Amino acid sequence: MKQLLSVMLLTLMTMSAQAQKVVKLWDNTTAPHSSGLTGPEKDEGEVRYSNTTEAVLYIFEAKKKVATGQAVVICPGGGYALVAMGHEGLEYGKWLAENGVTAAVLKYRMPNNVPQVPMEDAAEALRYMREDYKAKSPITQLGIMGFSAGGHLAASTAVGVLKANGDESARAALRPDFAVLFYPVITSDEQFTHKGTYNNLLGADRTEELSRAWCPLYRAGEDAPATLMILSDDDKTVPSQNSTFFYNKLKELGKEASIIIYPTGGHGWGFRDSLPYKAQWQESLLQWLQSRKK
Repeated sequence: MKQLLSVMLLTLMTMSAQAQKVVKLWDNTTAPHSSGLTGPEKDEGEVRYSNTTEAVLYIFEAKKKVATGQAVVICPGGGYALVAMGHEGLEYGKWLAENGVTAAVLKYRMPNNVPQVPMEDAAEALRYMREDYKAKSPITQLGIMGFSAGGHLAASTAVGVLKANGDESARAALRPDFAVLFYPVITSDEQFTHKGTYNNLLGADRTEELSRAWCPLYRAGEDAPATLMILSDDDKTVPSQNSTFFYNKLKELGKEASIIIYPTGGHGWGFRDSLPYKAQWQESLLQWLQSRKK
């Protein structure tokens, strides 16, 4: 076990070292909202962390010779109980940069039933990348990517859930140019949602009204960006209806949306080789990003 933990720690340190820049955006004492969590973050193994109280960006910049002009903020999953920084974050950041897309992997704060907390972290990450980050090559498009609960965070940021719930800051008004969602938690419908995600975000005693207020499915409007969703049909953790419902909503709004559903794979595969369709999603994602280029 000690040897395994050492390998995981080395992996995180190696990935972090490969990031050209590590930026602390803020913490519970300096951000607009505090989760109320205190103490050090907890290592949950497999490069996953809980009790996160700081918002930190790990930036992987594409080299000039391959840069596409695109950048993306990545929101790993973890049910709003932890952040899966490895296979749903840092590994993607490295791979995307190698393929010309600058990636900023966001270690966001756990909400602890304060929904504004992770959402203002994602909004601030977009603001930082758009306004403060000095890239070696010009960034012409900025998107957001998310996995599972991170997909809820990315989708919520893309459609302006934070602003819809009363945040009038310029940060909350920022919209990404595109969104990529891997097996995302979307709907708050009790039949299809991932209850743990919404419970951690809003509390187990949340009302239907409160749940809908922080649900990107019900908040999506005319300014929703082009969106790609990638998932497995046999996902028992987050039913595929989360993505199909969101796809249908985007099409009703007349927005560009694409969806790729593989027959097997389950939930949470991220960058792992265990998914038999890894080469296919990689090719499809890069092709879709290429189609988005201005």
